[in-house]
This record gives sequence, C-alpha cells and structure tokens, in this order.
Amino acid sequence: MTKPLLIADGLTKRYGAVTACDKVSFSLDEGEVLAIVGESGSGKSTLLNMLACRLAPDMGEVRYRMRDAETRNLAGLSEAERRLLMRTDWGFVHQDAAQGLRMNVSAGGNIGERLMAVGGRNYGGIRQAAADWLSRVEIDTARMDHKPTTYSGGMRQRLQIARNLVTSPRLVFMDEPTGGLDVSVQARLLDLIRGLVADMGLAVVLVTHDLAVARLLSHRILVMKNGHVIETGLTDRVLDDPQAPYTQLLVSSVLAA
Repeated sequence: MTKPLLIADGLTKRYGAVTACDKVSFSLDEGEVLAIVGESGSGKSTLLNMLACRLAPDMGEVRYRMRDAETRNLAGLSEAERRLLMRTDWGFVHQDAAQGLRMNVSAGGNIGERLMAVGGRNYGGIRQAAADWLSRVEIDTARMDHKPTTYSGGMRQRLQIARNLVTSPRLVFMDEPTGGLDVSVQARLLDLIRGLVADMGLAVVLVTHDLAVARLLSHRILVMKNGHVIETGLTDRVLDDPQAPYTQLLVSSVLAA
C-alpha cells in the first residue's frame, strides 16, 4: 500500500492568547484534492502556510514523501532542500496573483524562470515550454512577451498556475484561487483547474470559503472553526449530510443565499 504523500501531525499555532490552529492531523494521498473550508479567522490559511513551510508550527510536524520514497519531517530539511522542493515538487497558487508572479517580467519569463531555477539552460526549449503552457492555460501565445501588469485578473491567475505547474509538481497549495474574480471568470478558471489536476494527477490542498468550489474540485473536505477541525470526510457526504452543527450552518447559509 502506497504511503501518504503528506502527513500533518498535531499542527498547532498560537498568537498570544489566540490559538489559530489546534492539534490538526490528517494525511493526503498522491492525486487527492483536500479542501479546507471555514469562515474568516477559522485557521485555514494558518494551516495552509504551516503545511507549505511558510510558517513554523509551535507544536506538531509536517512529513512529506520525497521522490525517493523516503518520508521526511520537513522541519529537518536544510534551507537548500526546502527551496528545491518548493521549485520542483510543490506549487503555491495565491489568491492575489501578483504575489505569485513577477509583475515586471514578461509572461514567458515568469514561466521560464521556474524552469531555469531547476537547471533549464536552453533558451529555445524554455521559450517553447512557456508557449506550450500559455496555450494550456488558454492564454494567447502572442501575449507571451507582455508583462502581467497588462493582463486581466483572470489571465494573471491562469499565468500563475502555468508558472507553478511547468515543473510538473506532485503537490500544489491553493489559497482561495478564484477569490476576487467575476463569476464568469471564476467558472472558466475552475474548469481549467479541474482539468489540469485530473490530467496531471496532482495532489492539492485547497483553502476556500466557497463550498461550491470545494464541491467541484475536492475529493475530501476538512471544516475548521476557531482553529479546530469540526468535521471531515468525503466532500459530497459532508456537504449533503453535515453532522456538526457548524457545518450544517455553513451549508444552510449557502442554500439560503
């Protein structure tokens, strides 16, 4: 039986008297999409940042199965090992694409930089890979030499996705990837993400406050409130038959909207 790709074990983070995340544990298999949902302040973004090594936990640990099949505690990686992991095996899609792009570098350059960071040196090959990925995320390759500052919000988000996926990662963290976009733009982006995740067999940890996004993209869901996991299970089961009063409230608020 294949070992989990990612394991969170007792992750805890406090800010003074406030516990943002309290003893959260779960595992994620290769190719599985896990949605973390909850209201603002529930702790979901804190949890995501601990999983992605952007924030050190006060207690607990994150373990990851490397490509050599060894599962390692991420706290024990050297800084160089952690940087390499983030450039190759992992991606991180921000809600604000400007945080995940170099806004004054061309679209092709944004994609090519990640390839160069893992050893790519052939300019023609890098440019071709960038063009291929622009097409894959539905951006006209004629815009390859344009900067993201000239792109719409939806195009920026698609470019950020291309930048993250060009190195064929196994795990992608997504923080409200459709937040702030118009409904029609959201729908197009969600279809694109769902297709890429399926085609590439990606494992994804998705933070969202939108239960419709969680239902469309995720296999499993984890509901948080005040730093605690309130309910977890298969996405359709949790959303169709929520057991915890808080989850029932979340689902009913969507139905009433």
